[in-house]
Amino acid sequence: MLNTNNKLPFFSIIIPTYNRPKKLKNCLKSITQLDYPLDQFEVIIVDDGSSQSLESIINYFQPLIKLKFIQQKNSGPATARNNGVSQAQGKYIAFIDDDCEVTPSWLSIFADGFQRSPNAILGGYTINKLTENIYSEASQKLVDYLYSYYNVILDQAKFFTSNNFVIPKVIFEKIGGFNTTFSLAAAEDRELCERIYSQGYKMIYSPQAQVKHSHYLTLKTFWRQHINYGKGARYFHKIKAKNNSTNIKIEPLNFYFNLLIFPIKGKLEIKNIKIIILFIVSQIANTIGFLLNK
Repeated sequence: MLNTNNKLPFFSIIIPTYNRPKKLKNCLKSITQLDYPLDQFEVIIVDDGSSQSLESIINYFQPLIKLKFIQQKNSGPATARNNGVSQAQGKYIAFIDDDCEVTPSWLSIFADGFQRSPNAILGGYTINKLTENIYSEASQKLVDYLYSYYNVILDQAKFFTSNNFVIPKVIFEKIGGFNTTFSLAAAEDRELCERIYSQGYKMIYSPQAQVKHSHYLTLKTFWRQHINYGKGARYFHKIKAKNNSTNIKIEPLNFYFNLLIFPIKGKLEIKNIKIIILFIVSQIANTIGFLLNK
C-alpha cells in the first residue's frame, strides 16, 4: 500500500506513437483515470513521424494532464523513447505503448515499490485486452511465458517488455538509454534489460502494476511480428557477442519444451491447443527471421 506520509515521486510517462490516434486516445484516457495525484506526473508523447494528425487529441488532453508533445522523423520506438526521456522532468521514467491502457493503481503501485527500493527498475504485468483474438492471445501468452522463465523470483527479475516498466532517470541515462541501432520494434527492450542486469542494477517484477494491451493481430501480422522478433534476436546476439566476445547462446531444450506446454498448464481446451500451434508457428518464424538477419 502506498505510504502517503512520504513525498510522492514525480513520474514522466513516455509514449511513443505512430499512426494510431484512436489507440493513443484510449491510452491517454486511461491515464486521466489514474488514482495518482495529477501534479505528480507528466505525459510525454513522441510522434514518430505519423502521417495522421494528433492535434485534436493533444488539444483535448492538454487541459486535463501535464502533457508535452514531441515530433520526430520516423526513426523507430527506441529513438522516440530516448527523445522523450531527454525532455523528461521526472525522477522516474515510466514507459508505455500507445496501444496500452493503464489500470488506475498503475503508478501508485510503482511509487510504493520505489519507496522500498528507490534505485531499482520495476516492471509490471501486461494483460491482453483482445481476448477473442487468438493471435493476440498467443502473442501475450508468449510474453507471459518469458516472464515466468526470467522473472520467477520477483526481486531478481531479468526481463521487462518496453510497454510497462519504470526506471530511475539517472540510471537510464547512465546506461545510455535504448540502443537506437535497432531499426525494428523488436529486442531493443531485451538488449536494454541485458545492460541493466549486467551492470548490477536491481530489477523487480511488480505484477500488480497492470496495463491492458490492444494489439490486433491476424495470422499474417502474427507471422510478420515473429519474423521481426527473430531478426531482432539475431541483432541482439550480434551486439552481445561484440561486447562480450561470446558466441550466440541457445536456451536449453527444457526452455522450449516448457514453452510448448505452458498454455495447457491452466486447462486443456481447444483454445489452448490452438495457442500451442501458434507457439510452434512463432518459433518457426523466429528461426527464419534469425537466419535472414545475417
